Amino acid sequence: MADITRRLGWRHLRGAPTAHIRHHRDGKLLHDGPGLSFWFRALTAALSEVPVDDRELAMTFHARTSDFQDVAVQATVTYRIGDPALAAARLDFSVDPDTGVWRGAPLEQLGTLLTETAQQHALDVLARTSLSSALVDGVTAVRERVAAGLAAEPRLPATGIEVVAVRVVALRPEPEVERALRTPAREQIQQEADRATYERRAVAVERERAIAENELASQIELARREEQLVEQRGTNARREAEEHAAADAVRAESEAARTVRLAEAEATRSVRLADAEAQRTERLAQAEAAKAVRLARAEAEAAREVGEARAQAQAAWLRVHGEVDVATLHALTGTRLAENLPRIDSVTVSPDVLTGLLARLGGSGGETA
Repeated sequence: MADITRRLGWRHLRGAPTAHIRHHRDGKLLHDGPGLSFWFRALTAALSEVPVDDRELAMTFHARTSDFQDVAVQATVTYRIGDPALAAARLDFSVDPDTGVWRGAPLEQLGTLLTETAQQHALDVLARTSLSSALVDGVTAVRERVAAGLAAEPRLPATGIEVVAVRVVALRPEPEVERALRTPAREQIQQEADRATYERRAVAVERERAIAENELASQIELARREEQLVEQRGTNARREAEEHAAADAVRAESEAARTVRLAEAEATRSVRLADAEAQRTERLAQAEAAKAVRLARAEAEAAREVGEARAQAQAAWLRVHGEVDVATLHALTGTRLAENLPRIDSVTVSPDVLTGLLARLGGSGGETA
C-alpha cells in the first residue's frame, strides 16, 4: 500500500521498492516505475500500484482418484507480476488517491485464477491414477502436471503473470482410508518390532550367558590368584620368620658377648674396688689403731696426772686437817653433813629430845671448859 500524505490540497505519494506505481493525468502517463515519490493533485490523478515481488499462494482442494477415493491436495504456487503495465491494464490495481488503498481486490482475482488453473490440472492427473499410485508417486506427478499446465496457460502471460515455482506439499486420503492403509504397514512394523524384540532378547540372553561365563572364569582366576597369594604370603611369612630368627640369634649373640664383656669389666672393677676398699680399710684400721694408742697414752697420762693431782690434793687436805683443831674439824664435819643431808621442810622437837640435847650440850661445854 502506497504512503500518501496531504499538504494544502496536494498529495504526496511515496511507494515501496517492490511496488510499481503508474500515475496518469488526463489520460497521459506521468510517472511509471517502482519506488517512486512525487506530488500530485487528487482530483486529476489516476494511480495504480502493482506489486512486483514474489508472492506465495497456498491452496488446498479435494480430488478423486480412479478408484473413487477422495484425496486432499495441499500445494503452493510462487508467482510474480512480470509486466506491471499489462497487469494494470487487465486487472484493477487502482488505488484511492487519499488513502492509497486498492479500490478492488486484484490479488484475490489472481489467486482465484491460479488456484482454479492448478486445480484443473491436478484433478485431471488424479482422475486417471489409483489411490495407491497417487500416494506413492502422486506428489511428483501432480507437481509436474500443474507446473506444465500453468506454463501453458495463455491467460497468465496475457495478464502479465509469471509462475516461478510449484510445490505440492501433500496428498492425503480420508482419515478412515488412511487408517486402513496404515494398518498393514503398522502390522508389518509391529512384526518387525516383535522380531527385533525377540532378537534383542536372544542377544541379551546370549550376552548374559557370556557375562556369566566371564564372571565364572573371573572367579576361577581370582580363586587361583588368591591361592597363589596365600602361598606367597606363607612363603613370605616363613622367610620373614627365618630372617627374624636369624636377626634374633645375632642379636642374642651380640647381647651375650656384650653381657660377658660387661660382667668381666664389672668383675675387674669390683676386684679393683675391693682392693682399694681393703687398702683404705687397712689404712683406716692402722690410723684408728694409732689413734687409739695415742688416746690410751693420753688417757693414761691424764689419769696419772689426775691421780697425782688428787694425791697431792688429798695430801694437802690431810695436812690441812692435821694442822687444824678438833672443833674446826667438827664444824667442817657438820657442814659437810648438812650439805649431804636431804631437804627438811619442818622439824618437831619434843621436850624429851630437847632436854637430852641440852644435857649433852651442857656436858660437852663443861668438859670443854
